[in-house]
Amino acid sequence: MANPTWWKDEVIYQIYPMSFKDSNGDGIGDIPGIIEKLDYLQDLGITMIWLSPMYKSPMVDNGYDISDYRDVNPMFGTMADLDEFIHQAKERGIKVILDLVINHTSDQHTWFQQALADPTSKYRDYYIFKEGRGENGDEAPTNWRSNFGQNSSWTRVPNSTEWYHHVFAPEQPDLNWENPALREEIYDMINWWLEKGIAGFRVDAITFIKKDQDFADIEPDGNDGLGKVKRKTENRPGIEVFLKELNEKTFKPFNAVTVGEASGVPYEEYDQFIGDEGYFSMIFDFKYADIDIFSGSEMYKQRDWTIDEWRDRIFKSQESIQKVGWNANFLENHDQPRSVSKFIKDPAWRNHYGATALGALYFFLRGTPFIYQGQEIGMLNAERHDISEFNDISTHNNYNRALEEKWAPEDALKAVNRRSRDNARTPMQWDATPNVGFTTGTPWLATSGNAAEFNVLDEAGIATSTLEFYREMIQLHFRSELTDTLINGRFEPDYTVPDSVISYYRVDDNHRVQILVNLSKDVQSIPEMTGEIKLNNWDNSLTVVDALQPYQAIVVEK
Repeated sequence: MANPTWWKDEVIYQIYPMSFKDSNGDGIGDIPGIIEKLDYLQDLGITMIWLSPMYKSPMVDNGYDISDYRDVNPMFGTMADLDEFIHQAKERGIKVILDLVINHTSDQHTWFQQALADPTSKYRDYYIFKEGRGENGDEAPTNWRSNFGQNSSWTRVPNSTEWYHHVFAPEQPDLNWENPALREEIYDMINWWLEKGIAGFRVDAITFIKKDQDFADIEPDGNDGLGKVKRKTENRPGIEVFLKELNEKTFKPFNAVTVGEASGVPYEEYDQFIGDEGYFSMIFDFKYADIDIFSGSEMYKQRDWTIDEWRDRIFKSQESIQKVGWNANFLENHDQPRSVSKFIKDPAWRNHYGATALGALYFFLRGTPFIYQGQEIGMLNAERHDISEFNDISTHNNYNRALEEKWAPEDALKAVNRRSRDNARTPMQWDATPNVGFTTGTPWLATSGNAAEFNVLDEAGIATSTLEFYREMIQLHFRSELTDTLINGRFEPDYTVPDSVISYYRVDDNHRVQILVNLSKDVQSIPEMTGEIKLNNWDNSLTVVDALQPYQAIVVEK
């Protein structure tokens, strides 16, 4: 009988195709380029690849606006290339999961085009159309603001009094999950992919598929008179009906792994989402990842935070999820800034020490670890000097919203520099050449500017590099005598250390493993401890530990 929780033994590497490796010199990463680097990924030790959207798309939101769920974007290659990638990965013992974007499609999808062309067609009910308000229908049906931070979540249909709804960009119309025929179309597509041999999906923005059906106005929360759309569309009552049906008709029969991007879910509801009968294998918890902002849809509004506050959020996440299910642990993804730039407050320590300290902190938490491309070499944010240098649609919307809220342009630019999604989307740094080994052409997005310090070629085989530390973490976690403890052992918090240090245990009947990480630029005294040091980003010759060096991380078998 197949192991129903086989995915607990995996380490997952996320690839953003546009920025990973360009094989043909057009400046855009592609599937043949990924195939070229499969040996690198096998050598790193990962066991599964999450491939961000490679579907046919106009690329308004870099592939999260899908115009054909069953075809590959020509800029990335062909379906034959994708099949070869899946085959070549499998030959190396690497599974593949795809991004599943089913809250919305592109406005270029044939369903939406037919819905616009013929208001009486069945496809009109595949989306959400409502009459506008006012004498000529020239006012939006509600005062909901799009998740991308600027403007209404409604767009008027040309030459009509009707408007269509979109949680995200106008070019991403929301699917109408109230329609059973639409749901069956989605399930058929999902099963088509699973039959092709992929292992499962990362499920995008899935908590937005249920909208409050009263379509009522909400209290405005900005100068524009609008309110956040998520208040009426994120994890709303009734979503459980859709999610249960989705799982029963697709994922469950295939024993597929599913990773939900499930924002807005309180810990009290996690059992429904990831319990024994949950909708997903695991979900990403953004409560600790987004400690630096007030709201994911308004990333220009940022907040101060402390190490002990971050520790408490991580610990609460671990303890809450441990009671009911499984974590998906991450520092970075395609929507987040680079973790070293974000979490290491001292610029002088945004180096090997800062990167490996963060790595050790998250990698041994209970759950499946995710590595985002470039994280394993310690890539940093890029510094851009004008809003025109940004590609990301959300960055432009947040910048403009900040200006509407009377921010000074230089302050708005600083905010989006810190938080822009483009920070994670700069080309993967394979070497220190001008185009970082990514392309022989002109990169679609400017490189980060820090490849001289952080690149694969210079870090490979160097014992003190971030890349080698990641290899060691993977070996210790998944291929050592501590593997069973580090996968299945329970999480226990430790509050006996200074507030600048995060310490926790992984424990089972056979082993007790302590992970200690100093997240400050100062030496921190800790209660004296002994044990076998399994991993150390400073000096491996330690036998007795009573202090941690700046940004030192150690893993100790007690």
